[in-house]
Amino acid sequence: MSDKPTILYVDDDDGLARLVERGLSRHGFVVERAATGEAGLARIAQGGVDVIALDQYMPGLDGLETLERIQAIPGAPPVVFVTASQDSKIAVTALKAGAADYLVKDTLGDFVPLLQVAAEVAIRQAMVQKARDEAEAEVHASRDRFAALAAEREVLLREVNHRVGNSLQIIASLLHLQANSSPDDDVKAALTNAMGRVAAVAQVHRRLYTSHDLKSVLLNQYLEALLEDLRRSAEGNRMSRLDLKAEPIEIDPDRAVAIGIIVNELVMNAVKYAYPDGPGPIHVELGSNGDDIKLSITDDGVGLNAKADPRSTGMGQRIVSAMAQKLDAKVDRDPAHAGTRIVLRFRREKALAAKPRPATAA
Repeated sequence: MSDKPTILYVDDDDGLARLVERGLSRHGFVVERAATGEAGLARIAQGGVDVIALDQYMPGLDGLETLERIQAIPGAPPVVFVTASQDSKIAVTALKAGAADYLVKDTLGDFVPLLQVAAEVAIRQAMVQKARDEAEAEVHASRDRFAALAAEREVLLREVNHRVGNSLQIIASLLHLQANSSPDDDVKAALTNAMGRVAAVAQVHRRLYTSHDLKSVLLNQYLEALLEDLRRSAEGNRMSRLDLKAEPIEIDPDRAVAIGIIVNELVMNAVKYAYPDGPGPIHVELGSNGDDIKLSITDDGVGLNAKADPRSTGMGQRIVSAMAQKLDAKVDRDPAHAGTRIVLRFRREKALAAKPRPATAA
């Protein structure tokens, strides 16, 4: 809008049109006139009109018909409905049809000051509404951009998880082949352990790739897939009685990795040391009580009567301790169990470290 707002006065009364032009021009308006509804619509189509004063009774299109067509124009200027009729039904109809205001005109032009005020108010209201609409449009556009970026990020994360999972699976397969081809039992055992550790991480990425939620892993499905990998490992013939009982607990990917590595280490430890004379049962159980989670790995083997294996490096125990620390888990050995039963207890979410309090002056 320019410094002088443009008002289009649509009325077939030449005398009143001249009164309106003189009166509004003195108050800073540029007044243009159209004698019919059709002419008014043609002028509006050219643009540059800030507000419209529209009479009801005109030849051809009357005021209400013209108002209806104006409202169909995108970004149409506001309309002040002006008529000599005292019929309130016309006023109500005009306001319902979208008119910003309604005035009753007189033949002497005494309504012109009222028209000036109504036009100024209508212009201000239109500017406020336009600003509101633009702000809402920007909010919707920003929301759409954010949704598009979030969708793109999710696709990229899935692709990253897919590629990382595939790469780790390839490494695990190579370790499996190398373990099977090695004649040295110590090398075979070391490669099998390494394969299980890699597979534990790979399974998390595979779960994230196929899940609808990239922020969590369903532990019962993850552990079942992990144990199946172990059954197919070089030591798989000694895991025929490996079973899982797990609740469908969701947990974040980092903690899922730690849980998987702990299960791998303790299962492999049971395979190597619990049953010297052949395979035996190994039970993995996962359950929860509220936010508290309990994980246990149990065998019915030799337990505390087992002699220390001189080939043991203690690496598995150090890995379990490190992963338990990552989980803030408490690790216990059940002394009442005849074989070996290791129990880990931890919270579903890791507790945030308390911030140190600032020192206070004595």
